[in-house]
Amino acid sequence: MMEEEVDIRDQQHFFDFKGFLIKLLSFWPLFVISLGIAFAYAHYINVRKQAVYRMENMITIKDDQNPFFTSNTSLTFNWGGTTDKVQTAIIFLKSRSHNEKVVRELQYYVDYLKQGEYHLNDVYGATPFYVNVNEEAPQLLGKQIQITILEAGRYLMTIPFSGGNLTLQDYQTLEKTTTTAPDQDFQAEFALGDQVVLPFLNITLLPTTIEGRPGSEYFIRLNDFDAVVARYKGINVNQTPQGSSILTLSLTGTNKARLVDYLNASVDVLSEDQLERKNLFATKTIRFIDSSLTRKSAEIAAVQEELDNFRNNNSSVGLSGDESALVDRVTAYDAQKDNLQRQLSYYRDLENYLLTRESYEDVPAPSVVGIDEGSISAAIGSIIDLSEQRKRYEYSVQPSAPIFQDLDRRINAIKSVLLENISSTKTILTKQLGEVNQDIAQVESQMRKLPKEQQELLGIQRRYTLNENTYSVFLAKRSEAGIIKAANVSDIQMIDSAKDTGGGQIGPNTRMNYVMAGVVGSVIPIAFVFLLFFFNTKIVNPKEIERLSAIPVLGAVGKSRHENNLVVLEQPRSAVSESFRGLRSSLQFIYKKQQVEGAKTVMVTSSVSGEGKTFCSINMATVFALSEKKTVLVGLDLRKPKIFDDFELKNDKGVVNYLIGDASLGEVIQNTRIPHLDLVLAGPVPPNPSELLMSEAMDEFIAELKKTYDYIVLDTPPIGLVTDALELVAYADAALYVIRQNYTKKGMLAVINEKYKRKEIKNVSFVLNCFQTRGRYGYGYGYGYGYGYGYGAYGNGYHQEDYRPSLRGKLKKLIRKLKRRA
Repeated sequence: MMEEEVDIRDQQHFFDFKGFLIKLLSFWPLFVISLGIAFAYAHYINVRKQAVYRMENMITIKDDQNPFFTSNTSLTFNWGGTTDKVQTAIIFLKSRSHNEKVVRELQYYVDYLKQGEYHLNDVYGATPFYVNVNEEAPQLLGKQIQITILEAGRYLMTIPFSGGNLTLQDYQTLEKTTTTAPDQDFQAEFALGDQVVLPFLNITLLPTTIEGRPGSEYFIRLNDFDAVVARYKGINVNQTPQGSSILTLSLTGTNKARLVDYLNASVDVLSEDQLERKNLFATKTIRFIDSSLTRKSAEIAAVQEELDNFRNNNSSVGLSGDESALVDRVTAYDAQKDNLQRQLSYYRDLENYLLTRESYEDVPAPSVVGIDEGSISAAIGSIIDLSEQRKRYEYSVQPSAPIFQDLDRRINAIKSVLLENISSTKTILTKQLGEVNQDIAQVESQMRKLPKEQQELLGIQRRYTLNENTYSVFLAKRSEAGIIKAANVSDIQMIDSAKDTGGGQIGPNTRMNYVMAGVVGSVIPIAFVFLLFFFNTKIVNPKEIERLSAIPVLGAVGKSRHENNLVVLEQPRSAVSESFRGLRSSLQFIYKKQQVEGAKTVMVTSSVSGEGKTFCSINMATVFALSEKKTVLVGLDLRKPKIFDDFELKNDKGVVNYLIGDASLGEVIQNTRIPHLDLVLAGPVPPNPSELLMSEAMDEFIAELKKTYDYIVLDTPPIGLVTDALELVAYADAALYVIRQNYTKKGMLAVINEKYKRKEIKNVSFVLNCFQTRGRYGYGYGYGYGYGYGYGAYGNGYHQEDYRPSLRGKLKKLIRKLKRRA
């Protein structure tokens, strides 16, 4: 028995999946309602959602170097190659400053709206006007300004007001202010092209090529500039394929024309900015050279004037061939000296720049001063490249990130090598400058041997030639810089511009909404039924009884709809009657197994009142009697007698009278209209029913009955409420414990299980009463407990239909109950 107890405890944790699925099917109307509501809501959402589109364009980031970018002529450097440019372009496209430029250029802070069937639609690009905003004046934010098209290019502007405060924004300074709103709506007529100047609005509606029908209504709305920029910062930029120099830009929204214009304008702004940055170095160089040319031009003019004055005053002084040769020699040496001095000055400035500055983006190009040493140019280019990378990371990485330490280490390493090269180069240039100075000194010593007037003329001629040569050098550099700037092109090239080709819709995903509706509409009833099933504390099918108890299930009795308990007598071919015949056959097997001879007794009990114990007792006795066996039905529920009502007898004399010696056995036995069935009622309710049932008179009572009858059916009190039934176990050859479907609670079996485990009761079997195999509870198990007839295939043709009481029958039954209680 201990093994059985363990099995029962384990089985209590078993989940009846089959029963759960069958119960789900029984709630099919709930599924229909839930799914209907879910799909109706999904349809409601779908028809009201605006279509969402995704538009895209494609660009490539080239590495277009100017053909003049050579080691000898370049005015700038290759700032990191194509890969770096791609990453820079991605960052720029998503940056706030870039999107501010695009939003400002397109004036995308203006919404163009028109009332649709369910909501306001964005009709940008489909209006007979466009709004030109005066960005220098404060503009009204957030208000829907109604524009009604009139005849002859005129329109009616209506702005709803009801007092309070208005928020204004200056789109140039982005400053916000507040002002008091008018107490009533503003309404006025204007012509397209007229400037609307109001205290809270300064715009002009200009005509487009789209013709507006008179009476058509539109709305415009001016939005917060920063909020609009934040929305467009979400532009999606992808490398296609990953790691390539090709970028795909995409935006999602409800208006394709607006998306197309923004994507293409974003590329145009990026291209212009990139070209401007690319020309920045050439522009700075041209500015430097122009200032140098201006200075040298003034110096040449001054020397020319001095030379002219000298010749006017000394017309007889001239230079011979040997003297002109001296001038040519010293001029050549002066040019070398000037070039060496410019290079030394550049290296000193560069050295000081590297030692004192932390940002190297503005390092001047060596070619400006004629430096063509490859190692110097390469080192400067590397430093600028790393400096640009460091600057970009400052916008997205924490200052303490290891990437900054790595970049600083690499910059310092290159800078250290560069400083060593500068130092050695300065030494070489200083030595060369000393040699040139010696050559100049030798020529000057020869020149000092000439007459004073010739020496003065040679000096003036020397300064003139030197300034002229320097001017020519700067003039050549200026021409070179101009050519380079003119030849520069943007590295941003459009492959596919954004264009409305008729597609691009990505939402709303109506199919997914319907799928979600199906899921939600199914989950809700499943969860509801699961909770009902999981937290149901009542017994609903034989499988649950098997899991909860080791006591066998002898059979099941269907739900009776007859107006009284005499179902077997009045509806012998019904399914309920057949189930009692099955129980009779099963009891015969029990009696045979126990080798019971002669009179046989069966006790019928239950957990509590209302489970159909009396109903089963009456019909079991009727089944035995109809098989022509002398049968007696004894009502031993002394506290709450019931049997007399169904047989329309009076309960004035019965078992109680016999047990107290007030009547003989013959006096308490009553005949019934059922052949071979007698009845012993309980009699008046005694004050001590338990003591009476335990008396010796009870032993004599049962013994006397066994002498007369073949079957004795004992209708006992509920075993879960009183102990009377336990006292009667000794008189029963078999005990039927009635369980009512969806009425008896699972915990009620604990009492009978405990008695069964302690062997206080034996030969007991369960009978499931009011069992329904279809309908709401949905249990159609084919158990072989002797109640197969009446359910399934045998239910049609072999049994009569269950009786459904009429209203008159129900009233008669109610009247009998009221009389009995009275």
